[in-house]
Amino acid sequence: MGDESSVDVQVRKVSGSAFATERDVLAVEEPLEIRLGYHFKGRAQSKSISLTMRTPGNDRELAVGFLAGEGIVRHARDITGIRHIGIGASNELQVDLDESVDVDITRLERHFYTTSSCGVCGKTSLEAIQTRGAFAVPMEGFTMPAAKIHDLPAVSRAAQPVFAQTGGLHAAALFDGDRKLLDLREDVGRHNALDKLIGHQFLTGALPLHNRVLLVSGRISFELMQKAVMAGLPMVAAIGAPSSLAVELAEQFHVTLLGFVRDNQFNVYSGHWRITP
Repeated sequence: MGDESSVDVQVRKVSGSAFATERDVLAVEEPLEIRLGYHFKGRAQSKSISLTMRTPGNDRELAVGFLAGEGIVRHARDITGIRHIGIGASNELQVDLDESVDVDITRLERHFYTTSSCGVCGKTSLEAIQTRGAFAVPMEGFTMPAAKIHDLPAVSRAAQPVFAQTGGLHAAALFDGDRKLLDLREDVGRHNALDKLIGHQFLTGALPLHNRVLLVSGRISFELMQKAVMAGLPMVAAIGAPSSLAVELAEQFHVTLLGFVRDNQFNVYSGHWRITP
């Protein structure tokens, strides 16, 4: 067995017509239920708000990043406790909120029917983000040379130990304007990797991330773009392609969105003024 992020298995490897028994390493995938502890009309309540398949590890950060991305929490002081429920290494985590935090539970019930891979789609989703307390991204200030953007994938890949073992994890990496790697998280779900990253930044009081660039290892969907916007990121780069709604969201909130960042090239889908020669 490996650590909690990976597991050893035996496989039959076929090469041409030859068979051999070899060891392989797989990324672990397990469910995590996120519960919310809050107060309604002076009474303590507890409600399950999300069930996601994730790679174990950094669960506290994942839960907090998820809540921050939905606009449920804005400051570390909004959270009074984070605890596993059950005996031993439970896959059920509850985040308790301060009594002062107003939770619109009806909105949560409408939203959380969606799957963790796609989020709510449509124009109403773009409008809803404006009401969730997204950090406004300054139009001026943060810029980055194109040459340094080309280096981001290699720097990120060198800091992905579990991916190097398994080849089965997504990554979300945070850089400063000089391409220095500040933080990185891995997970079987790209949205979980980003929640873990943003959750850690939230808990350390670093939000909004106005002078940072985010790199994600796969495509950039509306859901990932929403999380980036809520964290106040001015620049988002992806190894893969963006979706049409992700581009619309980036344009609406003046975020620089880059796709296909690999092989010393990339496409700029919005916010070109932040890229310098």
